[in-house]
Amino acid sequence: MQKFQCTVCNYVYDPEQGDLENDVEPGTVFEDLPNDWVCPVCGVDKDQFEPV
Repeated sequence: MQKFQCTVCNYVYDPEQGDLENDVEPGTVFEDLPNDWVCPVCGVDKDQFEPV
């Protein structure tokens, strides 16, 4: 599964781990994240992420 990195703070979203603090279950690919999901570290939108 593809990881995505925030271009602002370098947080890496790992779909194998999800984002449990924001109710995103492990196994959720980046494209399936809710439209209102933001970086859990700096709060920017999904469009500020790039694949790594």
